[in-house]
Amino acid sequence: MSEPDPALVRRADFPVLRSLPTRWSDDDTYGHVNNVVHYSLFDTAVNGWLIEASGCDIRALPAIGLVVQTSCRYLAELRFPEVVTAGIGLERLGTSSVIYRLALFGAGDAPAAVGRFVHVYVDRAGRRPVPVPLQIRAALDRLRA
Repeated sequence: MSEPDPALVRRADFPVLRSLPTRWSDDDTYGHVNNVVHYSLFDTAVNGWLIEASGCDIRALPAIGLVVQTSCRYLAELRFPEVVTAGIGLERLGTSSVIYRLALFGAGDAPAAVGRFVHVYVDRAGRRPVPVPLQIRAALDRLRA
């Protein structure tokens, strides 16, 4: 079975959309947002949304979500001073892991980038996998589309 064409992803495919401003320093010498910034935008979108949606400071939970895998497919350039819209969706919720579907949109409805982001929840002290905290699991229910 072939994977869907990422260029066909649209804002309406995501239950959560978050606006993120670009910064002057995000543009590289080639005049567009550097590839590493895309990952930072994904990280900021997911964790900012988790804090708001869970109603708690996720940094204070006994279990923390570590990023164990990310991917990004670049489709178009983003440039400062664009405001980027990050689309967040749920691909899979496991016992101790979460896989997010993500996209970054510039001014149009077609994505500039699409990606995946995997959190594995671990005990803060021992760094061993633990179940996704209940506050996070409840927030993630909002991403089911």
